[in-house]
Amino acid sequence: MEKIRVAVVGTGYLGRQHVRVLSEQPNVELVGIVDKNPTTAQKVAKEFSTIAYPNHEVLLGKVSAVILAVPTQNHAAIGCDFLNHGTDLLVEKPIASSLSEAERLIQTACQHSRILQVGHLERFNPAVIETRKILTAPLFFEVHRLGVFSPRSLDVDVVLDLMIHDLDLVLEFSKSSVKQLHAVGLPILSDKVDIANARIEFLSGCVANLTASRVSTEKVRKLRFFQPNQYVSLDFSRQDVVILSVEKKGNAVQPGIIPHKIETPRLEPLKLEIQSFLKCVQTRKQPEVNPESSKAALELALQVVSKIQEHNQSVVIPLKNV
Repeated sequence: MEKIRVAVVGTGYLGRQHVRVLSEQPNVELVGIVDKNPTTAQKVAKEFSTIAYPNHEVLLGKVSAVILAVPTQNHAAIGCDFLNHGTDLLVEKPIASSLSEAERLIQTACQHSRILQVGHLERFNPAVIETRKILTAPLFFEVHRLGVFSPRSLDVDVVLDLMIHDLDLVLEFSKSSVKQLHAVGLPILSDKVDIANARIEFLSGCVANLTASRVSTEKVRKLRFFQPNQYVSLDFSRQDVVILSVEKKGNAVQPGIIPHKIETPRLEPLKLEIQSFLKCVQTRKQPEVNPESSKAALELALQVVSKIQEHNQSVVIPLKNV
């Protein structure tokens, strides 16, 4: 089978990981990489035996697929450039910085019959894949996505950087529209919101409480939910799922709590995501992470951001002199 000609635009921390995975795929010809920092570009190109290009325009019309890992505000402009030249696109999350830009990407992809996939990485986490199999009717979610501070991804706040992963999954799992939303958040070490909490009520009656932080002392990636007769705990980092079920055992008068751990394969979500994208490029099937669901996650994330802004305008936050 003919190899897919692929390039990566943006080779920061995450972009470099994309280059690494692509370099390991037997059905890929890694045509080159682009980064605005020439030192970074040359370093990554040398490490993975490819070519560093000064700008993305050089590659227009010369590749079959592109992975876009640039700052969010550049997704629409660069992404549409490639889509207009007949190139399939995997763009990092969030899909864009605004709903209008997201719609522009979606419409451009549709106009040219191109694959448009968004990098909601946790969709490919083995623990998430297994959790889908036991979903019934989730009633309450408690989600924590905490990390230590890092100077990368500071072009967006913690809602669009981290919480959007879980907003996407909660929307998928709950299968319901939002009824009411409350949110609070604060900037701590950057000029954008670094820690946030959102409480979402769905029309189905389901409630989700989500916390995201990039200024914590430890890394936590957990999603827990209750559904009839079950409590499910999913750990994204460990890639495991634990179920506590309420069941009657034997001739017992009272039901008991029966624990069960689902064994999941230890696989790299990024590799699964890229392989899924490449398969879509070859088969022309629509991606598992379709752009409309990515737009819905962005819309909810922007609503959380708006509620945080409303809250911060309504209260006076005393700041200590350092």
